[in-house]
Amino acid sequence: MNKFVASVGLIALGASGLQAAVPGLSPESQKPWSASLSLRGFYDDNPNTAPSGSDKQASFGYEISPSLAVYWASAQTHVTAGYVYSAKYYDHRLSGSTDKWDQTHIINAAVDHAFSERYSATVSDSFVIGQEPDVLRTGNAFTTFQRISGNNIRNYGDATFKAQLTRLLGLNVGYANAYYDYSDDNGNADNPSSSGLLDRIENTIHLDSLWTITPETIGVFGYQFRWVDYTGDEEIGITGNGQVIKSDNRNSREHYLYVGANHTFSPDLTGGLRVGGRYIEFYNDPTGNNDWGPYANLNLHYTYSPSGSYVEVGVTEDVSATDVAATSNNGFTQAQQTTVAYGTVHHQITPKLRGSLVGQFQNNSFIGGSVDGETEQDYLIGLNLAYQLTPHFFAETGYNFDRLDSDLPGRSFYRNRVYIGLTASY
Repeated sequence: MNKFVASVGLIALGASGLQAAVPGLSPESQKPWSASLSLRGFYDDNPNTAPSGSDKQASFGYEISPSLAVYWASAQTHVTAGYVYSAKYYDHRLSGSTDKWDQTHIINAAVDHAFSERYSATVSDSFVIGQEPDVLRTGNAFTTFQRISGNNIRNYGDATFKAQLTRLLGLNVGYANAYYDYSDDNGNADNPSSSGLLDRIENTIHLDSLWTITPETIGVFGYQFRWVDYTGDEEIGITGNGQVIKSDNRNSREHYLYVGANHTFSPDLTGGLRVGGRYIEFYNDPTGNNDWGPYANLNLHYTYSPSGSYVEVGVTEDVSATDVAATSNNGFTQAQQTTVAYGTVHHQITPKLRGSLVGQFQNNSFIGGSVDGETEQDYLIGLNLAYQLTPHFFAETGYNFDRLDSDLPGRSFYRNRVYIGLTASY
């Protein structure tokens, strides 16, 4: 859970590249607020994420994106909050839209408080209204790769309490809530909507015991419980034997057990590993199918220069929601097993020029229904260059590539995007 903010920031740059990031403020900053305004022009050769072989409609456009962030700190408490607004204009009206505009709102806030040297807590929340799949998720995995028009809502809240009980033993207890509400809700069993397939509430509780093996190595043994409640209240399919499948037939409870470690290889190189298994119970499934599977989370972070240039790589393995609901004679697609590998490089090329390169590969294997065991792979690459014209003005350009290769007909697509613009910050 503590990698959420970094992961979303990493992938958002590569997947859409057109929205501004919340201005960076850190506990080391002496400035209590930050503001910026970005103006960008862009070209998108497949904004509707239309499948390969179909008639794709490319579009030029421009984006206006102001943002504001504030920071406050005392001896024991740090508070950060930020807001980003993005308005994108396309020269063609996109599928599912009533006009040529997309509007995105991103609000992030966090509070860190140290009760003492041994006890601390963190509470954070991230609220989004948007259309692109990268900003409408809460972790590394995509549940849908499609751009979806409308005021789609995603909210993610997280609370964590840390305690160092003895010199050797610590505890990390946390609760997270994810909420999804898509505006497309006019589906039926033959053509389910995004709301029917993906509207849900996810509640997650974890308890980690932390064991100090050496000053540089902390061993971890943990348990996690996740409850997924689908709220679309829609028919999403009919099995071959006539059984009507509704949104909440996908409800599930998941139990995880894992071991791992956090290790500091050097002041500049750190890493974490969790490996284990999970059991998912589809308790509302009339076919009564449940599933065992692997769970893993690996990440490494290396800061390789005093200017702050760094490399981050990671791999995750877990079960996730899917926008596929293919039925069979006596079953339907319940979820997907997902493997994600990601990486990013942020490099200060010259004192005034910095660049970033991000990439992600995702492999999905569907669980249940007529597509049980079928797979699809998604590839994502993003490149960004920013040049400092003056202390408060930056010029930037970038390129993003997305490609989906699916065993399922009518889903594979590719998408290229380029942009150029100016950002004023203070």
